[in-house]
Amino acid sequence: MKQEEGAKKEKGNGKKENNSRFPVIFLGVVVGIYCIVAMMDTTIAIRALETFGGILRQIIPVLILVFVLMFVIDLLIKPKTIAKHLGSKSGLTGWFIAIIAGIIATGPVYVWYSMLADFREKGMRTALAGVFLYMRSVKLPFMPVMIYYFGGLYTAVLTIYLIVFSVVVGLVCEAAVGKEEIPTSMDKKPEKMP
Repeated sequence: MKQEEGAKKEKGNGKKENNSRFPVIFLGVVVGIYCIVAMMDTTIAIRALETFGGILRQIIPVLILVFVLMFVIDLLIKPKTIAKHLGSKSGLTGWFIAIIAGIIATGPVYVWYSMLADFREKGMRTALAGVFLYMRSVKLPFMPVMIYYFGGLYTAVLTIYLIVFSVVVGLVCEAAVGKEEIPTSMDKKPEKMP
């Protein structure tokens, strides 16, 4: 049976396979732009490639950490466990875990997207993913510097404000996305999330 969308097809295990050619096209466009810039001015192209290399060196350690975490989590933690602690029935524990994990997570935020997507497939609440991403704005290593420049009261009020509004943003994201179909097991059909 052929789907109308064309970009996503259903696999036998309940997951959707993305057959979009956009990533390949995007890569081709970026490489093409680099080639055009290199033909016009090689010094700019060399500086751009050096900047790219510097960013890549910063990202690779965090990407390795995220992929190792995902591998370990896939081996040790079952989807039921993620659904229990970060799912719709996780209660305050789920909110607390998302807030603390968002604060202590290091590196660029976009390297955590794949892990959050994996968690959501295993039953993580959309609101908790939003909280995690929002709480990435609280940086523990910068707290002493903030206290030095702005004072302890300002830093405490700002941190509390960020925690409270992370919950608000998470709830707004969940309301905007609505009820989602997330498979609870590879053998079962997707269930509507409450």
